[in-house]
Amino acid sequence: MELLTPLLRSSAVSACFSDAATLQGMLDFEAALATAQAGLGIIPREAAQQIAAVCHHPAFDAADLAQAAAQAGNLAIPLVKQLTARVAQQDAQAARFVHWGATSQDALDTGLVLQLRHALALTHSDLERLIAALVQQITRHQDCVLVGRTWMQHALPTTLGLKLAGTLDALLRYRQRLDEMRPRVLALQLGGAAGTLASLGERGAELVTALAAGLQLTAAQTPWHSQRDRLLEIAGWYAGLTGTLGKLARDISLLTQTEVAEVAEPTAAGRGGSSTMPHKRNPVACAVILSAANRVPALVGGLYAAMVQEHERGLGGWHAEWESLPELVMLAAGALHTTGDLVAGLQVFPQRMQHNLKLTDGLIMAEAVTMALGEAIGRQPAHQHIEKQCHQALAQGLTLHEVLLDDPLVMAHFTAQRLNELLDPQRYLGSARHFTQQVLQRATASTSENHRHE
Repeated sequence: MELLTPLLRSSAVSACFSDAATLQGMLDFEAALATAQAGLGIIPREAAQQIAAVCHHPAFDAADLAQAAAQAGNLAIPLVKQLTARVAQQDAQAARFVHWGATSQDALDTGLVLQLRHALALTHSDLERLIAALVQQITRHQDCVLVGRTWMQHALPTTLGLKLAGTLDALLRYRQRLDEMRPRVLALQLGGAAGTLASLGERGAELVTALAAGLQLTAAQTPWHSQRDRLLEIAGWYAGLTGTLGKLARDISLLTQTEVAEVAEPTAAGRGGSSTMPHKRNPVACAVILSAANRVPALVGGLYAAMVQEHERGLGGWHAEWESLPELVMLAAGALHTTGDLVAGLQVFPQRMQHNLKLTDGLIMAEAVTMALGEAIGRQPAHQHIEKQCHQALAQGLTLHEVLLDDPLVMAHFTAQRLNELLDPQRYLGSARHFTQQVLQRATASTSENHRHE
């Protein structure tokens, strides 16, 4: 489905899971395995050098590997055969030490971890880009008042800054989770045939330490052939991130509706057009993000189901991860990259927001009047009274201001000026600016801290 990759999987992360990257991940494992073993004196240094020299994916026949995998049950078995044959062409003695003491799942899993490490690094960069774009938009529009909506209906005034700050707040937590989980999940897989490394005698643990250091991975305390929680943590992180992005895209798409028109996606030649309606400006970025948010839960659900694996090496559950996890990561990363473009170029229309704030003829401010009146007569009596006045305004086609000006109870407690103040959306934003500023300050502080550690 490469025709859809620029649309749905536009991030550079997609290249991390190409056929070439998959093969190179396993070959990097084999080269590092031989190098670490030579360093410990387990195999001859000359053999390790010969093996490492051949571990470059262009030298391998991917089509033959694919066909052979259909018979072998995985890609590592035919890859090791091809690697052994190519090493043997250079040095028959060195070929004896290819894949020494390892098993096919060691190569596949560690190769995948190396791919995921690259993917997570690229994802981190795109996440930082999105965070920076949100900070810029929030700073610019933190006091831009618009309708807050609950149950898809007008509720109370809020600010665009606070609306976007909610997403930024969540993304800062995802960035923290990413930083915390990387050392935990990027772990070497080396266990041999049944997880004991028995073929290496008593030197297995020593090799695990050396190989992990060589690949700059965490040395797992036990082989994790049938314990897949690390991969599930990565999948869960990407799935959660995609849900957060989907929530933002849903809100933005709703705000772009013709009847609302408070924001619009970035403009570009040919962007969002229709094949038949010249006037259309479709929210295509939101569609891409929402598509990922729709698909990712099913993929992560399959990965959770695949955790139930048999004994020391799984049958079918492990195999179910091979396409599902990369697809999930690529979709999520594509959504993240698209969201970065969307937020950076988001168009905002404050005048339209002001227009929409007036659509209920003041009813959106009923709570403000209720709370102020409640100070004099009690909240519940005030609520009941203002609710009746709202119904009257709707029934008679009047504004809430007109009805309340003619209400003896209300005007017994408020002056006309005070009533005008209570019905002003700009004056009923509560702690919106405080909440927004808190998130902006944390974003700025944490970004500076991250840069110091890079």
